[in-house]
Amino acid sequence: MQQSGRPSAAFDEAREAYEAHRRSCRQCRVDGLPCPAAKHLRRAHNNALREARSGPAGRSPSSSS
Repeated sequence: MQQSGRPSAAFDEAREAYEAHRRSCRQCRVDGLPCPAAKHLRRAHNNALREARSGPAGRSPSSSS
């Protein structure tokens, strides 16, 4: 699903969710390492960044095997 308007909105939301989790998660603060939930949020952040960089074309046609 593509958001109308600016493609970086998903990226901004994913970044904010990741940063908020890292600040509020007890496990992330105590260990100093990202917990599994933080890793998932970071993955969503990276995917949103990759999608924002790819432009309006979206995914590459080579994904169909």
